[in-house]
Amino acid sequence: MTGQLAEASSGTTAGTDVLTVGVEEEFLLVDPHTGAAVPAVDLVLEQVPAELRGQVEREFQTSQIEIGTPPGLELSSIRHSLGVLRKALADAAERAGVRLLAIGTGPVDGPVPPVVDKPRFDRMIERFRLLVPGPGNNGMHVHVGIPDPETGVQVLNHVRPWLPMLHAVTTNSPFSHGEDTGYASWRSVEWERWPSVAPTPWLESHEHYQRLIRQLISSGVMLDEGMLYWYARLSAKYPTVELRIGDVCPTVDDAVLVAALVRALVATAIADVEADRPALRTDHHLLVGAHWRAAHDGLEGDGVDVTTGELRPAWELLDGFVERLRPALEQHGDWAEVSDLLGGLRRHGTGAARQRAVYARTGRLVDVVQDVARQTRG
Repeated sequence: MTGQLAEASSGTTAGTDVLTVGVEEEFLLVDPHTGAAVPAVDLVLEQVPAELRGQVEREFQTSQIEIGTPPGLELSSIRHSLGVLRKALADAAERAGVRLLAIGTGPVDGPVPPVVDKPRFDRMIERFRLLVPGPGNNGMHVHVGIPDPETGVQVLNHVRPWLPMLHAVTTNSPFSHGEDTGYASWRSVEWERWPSVAPTPWLESHEHYQRLIRQLISSGVMLDEGMLYWYARLSAKYPTVELRIGDVCPTVDDAVLVAALVRALVATAIADVEADRPALRTDHHLLVGAHWRAAHDGLEGDGVDVTTGELRPAWELLDGFVERLRPALEQHGDWAEVSDLLGGLRRHGTGAARQRAVYARTGRLVDVVQDVARQTRG
């Protein structure tokens, strides 16, 4: 986690019911001519302005770089931080002779860049070997403040059925190794190689949560708590729930939309907990299927209605999901902006749909890369 995001403190500000929210984004560094991933993270970091370096970090592979926003109460502050950081990082990448892409994984075939030289990463490679993905696996993580860990565990139970919907919204990696994979989020398929990647299980208590972590570490599935790659988890160090839903979003608008929806989902869950409304106890395997369908179809096909187990048009499910969150969106002053951003998403499609549209027009993945670079900068 980057330094600025680590400063997140309490879930709400005194005298308000507004939850803090912060965003982490991972990006791919590519050759500007071929679009192939390149091991350029150190070169790019050297070009990042000194005043922003506390918000920029290396990620797992040398072809990746990460940013983190300071926690905020207003979407406008998240938008501003993401805009400043993305532009600064895109400029730094260009000065280093590469391009910055907000994309789930690299679309163009090429050598797999090495892992960052870090003792913890070395241990991960030694333990898990060929589970390392291809050119770089780039996600978006949203942190929302919570009052205490016990409430946080109950929040995890309440949000788990709805995460496939957010998974579909964020799909942004249809191409891999120079081909269309048939999935809207190939990153999700690659990511699930890791044994600790899964929908969050049903949790009885914070003690149960901690016991599961200890058992997963002792089994060898994880080296440490940082490798708890459930789709939603409690932060190991800070008073937040962290939703690790899907691909990094192509634009700031897309990222702001997801941040708003995540905060509203957590706020709705807290309200349900306080009112003793039970969480929907969705079967684990149905959630696995719903996430698979989200990764496969995005919003351009069908999704799984977790209340019935039946397939329905993904946009129909999303409309119902957003309406469910409307009270929390209005409480945070986000309803008007979210409505506008959803209109843009409906017109332009997910990141995966946009990439496919460019490829359908030109037949060249390098054009897809250039278009993603343009969207990334904003």
